[in-house]
Amino acid sequence: MNHTSTTDLRTRADAVLARLVGDPTGAARLREDQWRAIEALVAEGRRALVVQRTGWGKSAVYFVATSLLRERGSGPTVIVSPLLALMRNQVEAAARAGIRARTINSSNTEEWETVQAEVAAGEVDVLLVSPERLNNPDFRDEVLPKLSAATGLLVVDEAHCISDWGHDFRPDYRRLRTMLAELPPGVPVLATTATANARVTADVAEQLGTGADTDALVLRGPLDRESLSLNVLSLPDAAHRLAWLADHLDELPGSGIIYTLTVAAAEEITAYLRQCGHTVASYTGRTENADRQQAEDDLLANRVKALVATSALGMGFDKPDLGFVVHLGSPSSPIAYYQQVGRAGRGVEHAEVLLLPGKEDEAIWKYFASVAFPPEEQVRRTLDVLARSGRPLSLPALEPQVELRRTRLETMLKVLDVDGAVHRVKGGWTSTGQPWVYDAERYAWVARQREAEQQAMRDYAAATGCRMEFLRRQLDDEEAAPCGRCDNCAGARFTADVSGTALEAAKGELTRPGVEVEPRKMWPTGLGAVGVDLKGRIPAGEQAFPGRALGRLSDIGWGNRLRPMLAPQSPDGPVPADVVDAVVTVLADWAKGPGGWASGGPDAPPRPAGVVTVASLTRPRLVESLGARIAEIGRMPLLGRVEYGEEAAGFRVPASNSAQRVRALHHAFTVPDELARAVREAGGPVLLVDDRSDTGWTLAVAARLLRRAGAQGVFPLVLAVQG
Repeated sequence: MNHTSTTDLRTRADAVLARLVGDPTGAARLREDQWRAIEALVAEGRRALVVQRTGWGKSAVYFVATSLLRERGSGPTVIVSPLLALMRNQVEAAARAGIRARTINSSNTEEWETVQAEVAAGEVDVLLVSPERLNNPDFRDEVLPKLSAATGLLVVDEAHCISDWGHDFRPDYRRLRTMLAELPPGVPVLATTATANARVTADVAEQLGTGADTDALVLRGPLDRESLSLNVLSLPDAAHRLAWLADHLDELPGSGIIYTLTVAAAEEITAYLRQCGHTVASYTGRTENADRQQAEDDLLANRVKALVATSALGMGFDKPDLGFVVHLGSPSSPIAYYQQVGRAGRGVEHAEVLLLPGKEDEAIWKYFASVAFPPEEQVRRTLDVLARSGRPLSLPALEPQVELRRTRLETMLKVLDVDGAVHRVKGGWTSTGQPWVYDAERYAWVARQREAEQQAMRDYAAATGCRMEFLRRQLDDEEAAPCGRCDNCAGARFTADVSGTALEAAKGELTRPGVEVEPRKMWPTGLGAVGVDLKGRIPAGEQAFPGRALGRLSDIGWGNRLRPMLAPQSPDGPVPADVVDAVVTVLADWAKGPGGWASGGPDAPPRPAGVVTVASLTRPRLVESLGARIAEIGRMPLLGRVEYGEEAAGFRVPASNSAQRVRALHHAFTVPDELARAVREAGGPVLLVDDRSDTGWTLAVAARLLRRAGAQGVFPLVLAVQG
């Protein structure tokens, strides 16, 4: 391209940028690296990998490139984008530049046919597709080939998700390799991310064909965020952290995000802050799509002071004037942490970033680490089942035959699909019969990488040097240097002071016992395949009533008390007095509340007539003493114990999917004759006592046996639930 045409292209590119950012003067100008990427894509038809900090303007690159390519008659841009929040923001941003953008994702299934027709008619400039669509059989086999043939530019946003070295690996992204292979020659490709260290960058580059051995452009810039002031504040316990938020939230600039590690913590903190008069909303994986969009809109319009969110609110949420990000609990990866704090300060000169680490963080990290890629024997078992079936197996049909939870099973199958060992078709999954090698060395390395990242977050919290420099070095930023703004560079910006009023209120919120335990109402599918004749809805006469737990293991209140007590390495012993007192409070509130036996309502069930415990292989003293104390305090007989049968020697409940759990429990549990007789003679419902409930199936199977033995109802009561 000659100098004149290059100058003309640059002028038109800057004009598109001005429309994109809403600059009526037309004075907006692209950064040099933005222009270099656009030039490579539009003028040279090359592939490019852009690794730049959040807020740098990566989306401007692909929107400006799209506009220029469409002027030349190129097909639509396809953007593979991981989050709905990002998609909504992108559609709105595109419209400002006169770019017609549509999406295909899980929240707009009713629009898919219309969108596909608009794409075919040339009425769409940008199509945003969720990575999950790439492996949907109909989309992959019918839509993707046509899309690949017509695409004018392929954009892989948040490209670190393609690498299992990264903090947010998503196997659906691997399907991009198929699309890349089917692109016509000369179609440009752009991959972007803000959170990739050198290893992740190299892995992404290799998989997307933007590596060193290709004629590709790699643009990697410094990752400093000049507007961010990083701070860490260590407080004694969860109550002090909640109280600090209540006292100081209004002092933080503008509106922002309070990140938590679990859904339970997000809901707990939201309820407490609202009680303290703060306008906040929760945003988690459990939040309905409509409620998510409303919460995003409220934050964008500053109608709330903060969203209390899990990582569900992450990549792509764009609020330029976001004034603060607070983490109540430490993420397990400095790369994930950098990505989340990058939401703040994109369009303001100063934003506060504050980490409030907690003692429960390590236990939560350990739980999430437990869902890594399965051991080889479980993978081989799955492949054998598929090979023998002779027909496609759906997840519900496959689940009873392998000891894996559904989400973990699905993730594993997606990886195997990309590796060529299985194939997703209508109706489920099939074996390809292709040889497959378990890359134990790679999986072990990833596990060690996760451990190193966790140690880095401990080091970050304890660091005495520059915090921004620390994070930048974790991302292999060669230009990392002291920022002069963080608490270690410029002095602490926050004190640990909390008011007595806020602290008492926080303690009250965190020590308030009681969580409802929803009973299981449907048996898992596929039990017939493993010799259990149960299916469909659990009959009303065999179901448990709604139950209660003292707390959730993921709570920052009672969870902190229960986790060490119920940890695998903890010794068995009698139930502690403070726990008994709390359980009594739960029982009293339960009895008087809606649906309770002392509520006085017309549909109130009878009062429990006795206590039954569940035999425990790990904590028999704890469970039996809890049952005995409840019986003593409630003046009820201790009727007996649901036991393990003679066939249950060496029994363990599979830590896997629902069907496997029910199969094991169904064959293991029994109601002794003397307990059945005592239950019938009691003439009423019983309290069924256990130490914890992870999935609800132990309680469901035990309740069914007791109801069939003559119990008029079963009220489950446990110390802890997993959720």
